[in-house]
Amino acid sequence: MARWKNGPGTLHGAQVGIPLEIAASYRARARGLLGRDGIEGALLLTPASGVHTFRMRFAIDVAYLSRDFTVLAVRTMRPGRLGRPRLRARHVLEAEAGAMARWGLRPGLRLDVEPAG
Repeated sequence: MARWKNGPGTLHGAQVGIPLEIAASYRARARGLLGRDGIEGALLLTPASGVHTFRMRFAIDVAYLSRDFTVLAVRTMRPGRLGRPRLRARHVLEAEAGAMARWGLRPGLRLDVEPAG
């Protein structure tokens, strides 16, 4: 996909189809999960290579994805942390802590994003 747009979608490649919010604009990426008490599914930040959890209300799982949506690393971050940027990461996937283990996301897994509409 040449140009990403904010909006809903579905993430494939894990054990189940995962509801997805796509944050492609600077404003949507900067807001991310701030001010929320949780999320159903996951949030895709694109382009992005790192995240932080300052002012967040809950712990999150973070998956760093390459340009072709291969999972490079998966980390759990508590609120108030600054994550190390990944040099090869082009996208970052965020979800509630524990969700990625339930979905079977692990390094080396290739994912596919299907925007709604």
